[in-house]
Order: sequence, then structure tokens, then C-alpha cells
Amino acid sequence: MSILCGCCPLLECVYCLGCARWGYKRCLYTAGHDSEDWGLATTDEFEPVPRFCRYILAVYEDDIRNPLWEPPEGYGINPDWLLLKKTYEDTQGRAPAYILYLDHVHQDIVVAIRGLNLAKESDYAMLLDNKLGERKFDGGYVHNGLVKSAGYVLDEECKVLKELVKKYPSYTLTFAGHSLGSGVATMLALLVVRHPERLGNIDRKRVRCFAIAPARCMSLNLAVRYADVINSVILQDDFLPRTATPLEDIFKSVFCLPCLLCIRCMKDTCVPEQKMLKDPRRLYAPGRMYHIVERKPCRLGRYPPVVKTAVPVDGRFEHIVLSCNATSDHAIIWIEREAQRALNLMMENEKKMEIPEKQRMERQESLAREHNLEYRAALRRAVTLDVPHAESMASEYGTFDKTQEDETEEEEVETEEEEEDTDSIAPMVGESSSSSSVKPTYRIRRNRRVSWDELIEHLFERDESGNLTFEKSDLPQ
Repeated sequence: MSILCGCCPLLECVYCLGCARWGYKRCLYTAGHDSEDWGLATTDEFEPVPRFCRYILAVYEDDIRNPLWEPPEGYGINPDWLLLKKTYEDTQGRAPAYILYLDHVHQDIVVAIRGLNLAKESDYAMLLDNKLGERKFDGGYVHNGLVKSAGYVLDEECKVLKELVKKYPSYTLTFAGHSLGSGVATMLALLVVRHPERLGNIDRKRVRCFAIAPARCMSLNLAVRYADVINSVILQDDFLPRTATPLEDIFKSVFCLPCLLCIRCMKDTCVPEQKMLKDPRRLYAPGRMYHIVERKPCRLGRYPPVVKTAVPVDGRFEHIVLSCNATSDHAIIWIEREAQRALNLMMENEKKMEIPEKQRMERQESLAREHNLEYRAALRRAVTLDVPHAESMASEYGTFDKTQEDETEEEEVETEEEEEDTDSIAPMVGESSSSSSVKPTYRIRRNRRVSWDELIEHLFERDESGNLTFEKSDLPQ
């Protein structure tokens, strides 16, 4: 009995210290930490985001020809191109309300899905229809309720989508959703990419998804593997992408929320992130991340929004931010407004720079290559961190089993322009301009966008005093 009396105060002290540590970490943690090492998004890749936010807002209207809550810029929808609209009565609660819009201006077939309806029990039932590790999909795990809802939408609209995809072969197929709808849109993209025969063997490159304020709906290996298709947009302190606690547990804990917070506190304090990454059933926000940052720590007011992007593996919005804006940043209205502000700033900066059209096109091509490399790096990072099922990841952007075979193919595809660029460096170091005099190892690096540090290391050597000198083999005879 005396032992128990002595242990209880000790356990209370440990628990209080753990809670204090958790609170200290949370108070010092700001949303900017999540994306501080990410790169800046470009105008071309971020341009569709405000537009799709407005399409999602249009789902809330009863009559698109007589809108009641139209934003200042309008919805950007031609009512004659709106092919169908399904309400909760049409779906019988098996899916949120959605629209199918044929956007001829941007050559896009759009399925836009609204967010959570707090007045509909069916939406809560969809969120609660899941258990940790219940539904497997393509070597990973997904949210059971969301994938069932996406299956229903695909079954209902499969015939129409298949006809549109066949009739407009140059159009992309885009699934867009907010909050709950983002999870359904993400699952739709997974199903279409995984089973392209449902829509006439549609090419993977034609399918894309924009998840606005996304729910954590898929395991980490899937979130990284489908980053070429799925794009998640998060405004500053939004709570939903950061809520690692399963959604069904949150809604089931209405009458015992303090218990949930205590458990969450101890788990965040005692369980290291590396161990969390190795849980194959743990769900994450999907795909490539776009983080809109508009507030700075210990500062008042809003600043010009900056959009950062990456395909992170570890540090994928794992920490809740203690902020009074955690819920308001989840609202689709605020996200649309700040995304449009960020896009306007990007376009103004481009106008000031006066980028020629040729350089703009070259930048678009280089952006695609950079995303390609980023996907490969994320996949390899997942293997390095021992993410479950990471070894089986495969996409058109590269796998872990590819070796010199792919590298050889890249060399064979080398264009005449790249050869001229490679040869033009030779006279700078006193070499002959003939391509045969350029070292094979350097030619391979050139195809892989060699960095200046690698170029210097290849062409120069250091003497005993540490100064850079030309390699003897590169000096003219």
C-alpha cells in the first residue's frame, strides 16, 4: 500500500511534466515551421487553385443563374456548361453534393464536391465509417467511408465521364473538393488512376486532383506515390490536415473530449515521429502540398501571402498549431480569398520582371523536370526512413529499382541543343570543341542538370595550398 501511495504522486508529476512540455512545444510552434524549407510555388502551377475554390463554392448555390453568395470575382462558371448538379437528396446521403462542369476555356472536365454539412447526419456517418487499418488500397491504407463515397460517385457518373473523356481527348479530368469533399475527390482520383479502364483507359497525366483543406485520408506511401496527381492546398493554421487523431475518434469523443486531449498530449510527448512514420495504418494529408502563409509569429495582422510547395515525407503537418485562426483558416471562403491574393501578387511580380514568352515556356518545361526530380527524391526519402511498403512504390516518375538502364535512355534522348550547351563549355577550359573530347562522366551529369559545385569539382582540382587549379588533363598541350 505504501508503494502505491508513493507511486501516485510520482506518476502525477511525470504526467504534469509531459503536459507542460507539450504545451511549451505547441506555444512556440507556428505554422511557418511546417514549410520553412520548402520552395516557392510558381504562377503556372498555382493558377488553378482560386478557380477551383470558386467552383466548389458554386456547389452551395441552389440556382447558379441567380446566385446568392457569389464572390466579388464571380464563380467563373458558364451556366450553359454546367452538365449536372447532384444534391443530398439525389445522392441519398451516400456522397456530398457535387457538380460536373465542362470548362471549355481551360479545357477541363471538373467534378467539384462541397465540404462537410454540419446539418447532415450522413456526412458524420461517412466520417465515422472507418477504423484504423480497415481498408487497404494499392499497397497502403485509405479512409473506408471516403473511398466508399468516391466509389458511389464514380459508379453514378462513370458513363458520362467516359463519354466526355473520349469526346475531348485534349481535356484534363480534375476532381476538386473542400474538407470532407476533398477526401472524396482524392479517393476519386485514386480510383480513376488505379482503374483507368473505367474511363476508357484514360492516361494518368490527364487526371489531377485539388484537395482544399484536406482531411488525412491515406497512408504515407500512397500520399507520396500519388503526389504527381493529387495537390493539397492548406491555409496557414488550418487544423484538419494537422489532426493526426482519426476523424472518427474526434466525433465519437464529444462527451469525453478532455480524455482525448489528455491521451493526445501524452502521445505527442512520448511517441517520437520516426515511430509514427513506421505505422502503415496512420493516415496523412495527400499528395503535393501547397502552404499559403500570410501571418508571422509574434506579429499582428496579415501580410502578403506567400505560397510554398513541396512533396514532404517526414514533417508532413504533424503538429497542431495553437492559434485562434485554426478554424477560420479551414473556411473555403477565406482560402479562396487568400489564394487569389497570392496569385495576384505572383502575377504582378512576373509583370515587373517582364519575362519573355520564350523564357516563360522554358520555365514551364524546367518546372515539370523539377517536379519530376522532387517526386523521385520524396520516394527515395520514404525508403530511407523505412516507411512501410515504400519499396513497392512505383510511378512514371521513377522507382527504386531503376538503375543504369533508365540513365542510358536519358542519354539517348539528349537533344542537339543540349549537345551544343555541353560543347560550349569546352573552350572555357581550353579543350577542343569536339564532343568526343568531353568526358563521358561529365556528359551524364550534364543531362541530369549538373550544379555549379559539381561542375567545379569535375573541372578543377585543389593544390597543396588549397587553391583551385585546372586538372592537368584539361589543360591545353
